[in-house]
This record gives sequence, structure tokens and C-alpha cells, in this order.
Amino acid sequence: MFATLLGPLPRPPLPDDAAPERVLDAVLAPQIEHGLEPLTTAGWDLPSADTGGDPAASWRAAVARQPGRLLKAVVTGPVTSDTPPNTLRVTLLALADAGCTWIEVHEPAATTIDDDAGRAHFAEAHQTLTAGLDGVHLSLALLGGSADALGIDALLAGAYASLAVDLIDGPDNWRLIAAWPGDRGVVAGAVATRAASDDGLELLLWAAGYAASTAGRGGDRVGLATAGSLAHLSWEAATRKVARLGEAARLATALPDEIRRTVDPRALDNRSAALGRYSPASSSATRRSGTSRK
Repeated sequence: MFATLLGPLPRPPLPDDAAPERVLDAVLAPQIEHGLEPLTTAGWDLPSADTGGDPAASWRAAVARQPGRLLKAVVTGPVTSDTPPNTLRVTLLALADAGCTWIEVHEPAATTIDDDAGRAHFAEAHQTLTAGLDGVHLSLALLGGSADALGIDALLAGAYASLAVDLIDGPDNWRLIAAWPGDRGVVAGAVATRAASDDGLELLLWAAGYAASTAGRGGDRVGLATAGSLAHLSWEAATRKVARLGEAARLATALPDEIRRTVDPRALDNRSAALGRYSPASSSATRRSGTSRK
């Protein structure tokens, strides 16, 4: 089980004249602190003046800030950007040649497709984009709503190793997770982007467990994530969500006793599920012995 961001972070609270490298380091810091990986520049790539506007050069510059860590590259897909897939493919090949092993392709336009022509166009574009890109984990991210109407067949046309979906604004995306092959990964965008959202550990652990259970996928092929951009939040609110995300991913692989100590016990109790109330084990044992508590 892993954790990652599916969108940008707000600008860290640094002076206006802070060097771009300092901003990038500050954006990477909470991800590292809370165990997120793959890391992302979260919308704060080094300026094009420093990288020549080359996405591969920008990715290499970011990796140099945190050598030895997995940093994914994020690109906007051909349907959303209206870029010919062969043109965008050049960018993906350049990233792969630079050593990038995880490329996340964002296609929010997928949530607007509900006709056969649109499905065919999406499938053809992603088949062209991803064919023959060996040695790279390609992840398709569908954010901003439900892409259930697009359908699983159009998604499977691309050679994607994982599917990342927004489960807050697009709860019907659970249908896509259920249909996604079990030998491919799922990234469950279950941390809401709204400032006042609860983001309870119980809900996040349920999402992780359910995603792992689909098609016999297992926890090793599942990640937890934000459901989209946090850029509109304050830095404090955004980093609280990063912390909660990392905590949930860690607990998802923890021993049962640690989980019980951390989450609301009603989330783990069978009587709560059946009767709507929590019965502590000690009370149940007392009743079975025929005694009462004073």
C-alpha cells in the first residue's frame, strides 16, 4: 500500500522572492515526512527558463533535489489537452529516456464522454500514446467526476499499469475499479479536496481495503491518494490532508492491534454493523458470564 498526490499543492509560506528551488523543496518536504511515494512536484516545477521548457529536463532537475527517491512525472492527456497523441508521445519517450519510471497521464475530460464516438476517440488516442513504452509505469488519472459512462473498454485500450480515480466527486468510479484487471494497480483518490472534509481514517482504510479486494488485486497493487488538486487550500489545510493520507496508508499495512488502537472501534465491530451500536468486548464477555456491571 502506498500514498501519493493526484494534483497540485498550494504555494508554501515562503517569501515572494524565494528561489524556485526552495519552493520545490518545501513542496516535497511534507510528502517525504509523511511517507508518500511516488513524490510529485505538485505543480511547482522549476521554471522553464531553467529547464528550457523541456518536461524531461524539468523532471531531472526535480529528481536532483531528492536523489534516490521515486518521483513521478505528470502530463495532461491527449483528449483533455487536444494534443495529437503522437506529439504527446514524444514527451513520454523523452521522460523515459531521462530515467523516469512513473508517468501519470491526467484525463479529466474522460468524465464528460458518454457517446460511442467519444469512446472510440479516447481509446484510439491512448492506444497510440502508450504503445511500446516498456520499462515505464504508466498511470491513467481520471479526476473531477465520474468516468463510468466512458466505460472500461476505452480505458483498457491504453497500456496502463494503474488507474487513478476520484472517488469523492466521482463515486461511480468504483465500478471502473471493480472492472479493472486484478493484475493492474488502482490508486483510490479518497481524500477530499474540500477544506472542511472529514477524511476519517475509517473511510480511507475501507477504500483501501475494498480496492484491494476487487478482482483479487491485493494491497501491493493499491495506493491511496487525494481526489484532486489541493492548490485552492491554505498551506496548513493542505498539509493536514497530506499527513492524514500518509497515516492511512501506513495503517493499511499495520498489525490489527495497531489499527484497533487508532480508529473508531465501531468501524471494526460486527455488532455495530448489524445493530448500529458498539458493544465493547468486555461488556459482551460480562453478559455471557451471567453477571452485570455495577
